[in-house]
Amino acid sequence: MIHFNRPYMTGKETEYIRKAVESGKISGNGMFTAKCQSFFESRYGFAKCLLTTSCTDALEMAAILSGVGPGDEVIVPSYTFVSSALAFVRQGATVVFADSRQDQPNIDEAAIESLVTPRTKVIVPVHYAGVACDMDAVMAVAERHGLVVVEDAAQAVDSFYKGRPLGSIGHLAAFSFHETKNIISGEGGMLVVNDGRFARRAEIIWEKGTNRAEFFRGEVNKYGWVDTGSSFLPTEIVSAFLYAQLEHLDEIQAERKRLWGRYMDFFSGLGADVKLPVIPDFATNNAHMFYLLFPDLERRTLFIAKMRERGILTVFHYLPLHSSDFFRGLCARSGLALPDDGRFPNCNRYADTLVRLPLYCGLADDQDAVLAAAKEALS
Repeated sequence: MIHFNRPYMTGKETEYIRKAVESGKISGNGMFTAKCQSFFESRYGFAKCLLTTSCTDALEMAAILSGVGPGDEVIVPSYTFVSSALAFVRQGATVVFADSRQDQPNIDEAAIESLVTPRTKVIVPVHYAGVACDMDAVMAVAERHGLVVVEDAAQAVDSFYKGRPLGSIGHLAAFSFHETKNIISGEGGMLVVNDGRFARRAEIIWEKGTNRAEFFRGEVNKYGWVDTGSSFLPTEIVSAFLYAQLEHLDEIQAERKRLWGRYMDFFSGLGADVKLPVIPDFATNNAHMFYLLFPDLERRTLFIAKMRERGILTVFHYLPLHSSDFFRGLCARSGLALPDDGRFPNCNRYADTLVRLPLYCGLADDQDAVLAAAKEALS
């Protein structure tokens, strides 16, 4: 079986984990945590980075920092992973779902303003497949209405919008280092704080609601419970693994882009009845994923089955959040009307027709088999 994903190891992960263990400090916020955070701050100009145990945790920190609660509204695309919405629902906010663009799965930026009400507090643009949303359009709406922008950059490491790194544009941003991402630590994530008004509180929330980090820097003579929070920081073992990956970021990205380009060249010349990924002029491609769009659900289902018969695992996602069982139940319990499914034609289309092909460092020896099987299945 050629799997959809296979975690890539650079060769230094276990060495750095051993160093972390031998250092005598394997709890969070140690040497390797600092190295990773400094890497992102210096390479991409992020104002402040805090490693977390997952991107979900980073989004939950962003939800707390944004100050949302019952009665507030947060605009989120329906075509995204559940964490993009759940982090704000946990704070008691109401999620207002937006449709995707017609040409690619990102949020329809042109529709955001029509969803803003006096109760709106946050916009969550999700950079699907590591391809940038039109952040000028998003930020313009946010500035007109005094809203906080939280970039869900889970898939967007080393990707750019008009030359600016994704994650550096919104007030806050969240990244993922899950084993399916370009740079991994098994599970893991990072909160980026670009707005100074959130910086100190973010660190307190990160450290279980205490000013412990300030104490260890010698900025206060004792530390205590000063705010809400949780144990969001990862262990040094996770951070050590991640740092080994970051040292090889450029070569990992070069290989992924080579594999992605080969897919694009092959399917562009195949003449099959499928659509290919679109990269807007304002965005770069970090080769997080390669997907095909089929004319309908039936043909996608058939393609997935035929690829599996040939020993190749392809996957689809997401199911629309606006029609999920949880959201329906939430609306029923809250007395809210379900949004009209007809408002989400593009989201529904991507949910029915998008399929992801295997893409990971180490695929090179097997990519010919994937291409041969796909050609046969499409014929």
